[in-house]
Amino acid sequence: MRAGFIWDDNAHITQPELRSMHGLVEIWTRLGATQQYYPFVHSVFWIEHRLWGNSALGYHLVNILLHAAGAFVLFRILVRLKTPGAWLAAGLFALHPVQVESVAWISELKNTLSGVFFFSSILTYLNFDETRSRRSYLASLVLFLFGLICKTVIAPLPAVVLVVLWWKRGRVRPHDDVTPLLPFFGLGIGAGLFTAWVERRFIGAQGTDFRLSILQRGLIAARDFWFYLFKLFWPAKLTFIYPRWQINSQAWSHYVSLLGLALVILLAISLAVRKQMRGLLAATLIFLCLLFPALGFINVFPFIYSFVADHFQYLACVAPLTLFAMGVTIGLDSLAPAKTFLRYAVYSALLLTVGVLSWRQCRDYRDIETLWRTTIARNPDCWMAHNNLGNRLSDEGQIDEGISHLREAVRLQPHDGLYHYNLATALADRRNFSEAFAEFRDALSALPDSAEIRNNFAIALAKAGKTDEAIEEFKTALRIKPDYVNGHYNLAYLLSRLHRRSEALLEFKKVVDLKPDFADAKKRLEALEAAKVE
Repeated sequence: MRAGFIWDDNAHITQPELRSMHGLVEIWTRLGATQQYYPFVHSVFWIEHRLWGNSALGYHLVNILLHAAGAFVLFRILVRLKTPGAWLAAGLFALHPVQVESVAWISELKNTLSGVFFFSSILTYLNFDETRSRRSYLASLVLFLFGLICKTVIAPLPAVVLVVLWWKRGRVRPHDDVTPLLPFFGLGIGAGLFTAWVERRFIGAQGTDFRLSILQRGLIAARDFWFYLFKLFWPAKLTFIYPRWQINSQAWSHYVSLLGLALVILLAISLAVRKQMRGLLAATLIFLCLLFPALGFINVFPFIYSFVADHFQYLACVAPLTLFAMGVTIGLDSLAPAKTFLRYAVYSALLLTVGVLSWRQCRDYRDIETLWRTTIARNPDCWMAHNNLGNRLSDEGQIDEGISHLREAVRLQPHDGLYHYNLATALADRRNFSEAFAEFRDALSALPDSAEIRNNFAIALAKAGKTDEAIEEFKTALRIKPDYVNGHYNLAYLLSRLHRRSEALLEFKKVVDLKPDFADAKKRLEALEAAKVE
């Protein structure tokens, strides 16, 4: 609750151009208006900004309350299903440290809000399954739809419901169980395909980082499964950005995870068929269903830097945690059936343990600098963390330390023009012009059509006294982006300093034409016009 904003929180919180009623319409109707097309989430952000502006406390409170609400509805579901250890399972979901990322990161309102709709839709559907009430059915479908426009990670919901019904009954009835869920499957598949297209078209989930064969994606999925399961039962060194695995389909060792997963599924099937113990298979299937959007078969932007993230298993962790809670409860009851206090003592110890671990994990998220430093300590080769920390330190005046992190980012990611640009900007601020110019040129070799990079390169050239080169860079930037206000203004300012008044006058006029409320440009234009008259 005392934490601030981290990483892309400021981009998710409603931008100035969207804070009007027209902006709210844009959130729903224009792709690219917001960071991701989850209009219900951004509508909530829009309302929150109206209520508490840029105060982080309100946003954190909403995430905490939504997470608590999701845990409560999960408890209601487990009670409805007569699941042993229902409140232990719900408590583990609420307090487990892998959930900290989803709750402490304001941007992940996507998770906490969609989670409430996900659990509410399932609870309402279970009511329909018992009563065949049309109202319950429509309510469940509407809740699912709202959840999808918060985050399409809940698209596997109908598959989860089918597994739950099979777990309770031992069979699936085509007419009574499958047919009512067909509209849910249609919505889920449609939303998933649409989101995959948006991720490629607007977010950048394409390119060499995503050129993976089906076999490689299968190996990633199997390793993801074991990674997430391990983090649930041994939540040590949880990290905001984990190392990105190198998948080699030629190395036999990379098939161990896949073989292990296959053995678990075969064991679960054997238990279900021979001994009617369906819990392990149901939990495994639900875990895989809810992880599926993040297992590597669908391109999502975070795969550029890591194939795993704690917030990817926000809902999926319910399955193994519930199976664990059931096992603990049944085991304790078999050992000491009359000693209820023993059950509650063990429950309390488990919840206290995960609660303390979560409390410690929250420290990583108190501010952005702490988050990046912690990430680097646990993942030293995280180029993104080095770059972002370097920018942060440079902006705060700690330029030397910032440059060292920016250099490391360039070393780790030498082909990224943006990282060369960030280093070049910091070096220019330090007036290390010779090295800054080399970095600017490296940046432009990767991003030759970036007007912004050319503009800042020109500024650095001007500071170094290379005014002719600076003017050429400004002009190149304006050829690339003719309506670039800052480019016209900076060129005009340089020309006026060089006493090239007629040229400066033309550029200042362009600035005012493009942005009539640019006060400083208007003032300088008026001064030049007055000097011309004299």
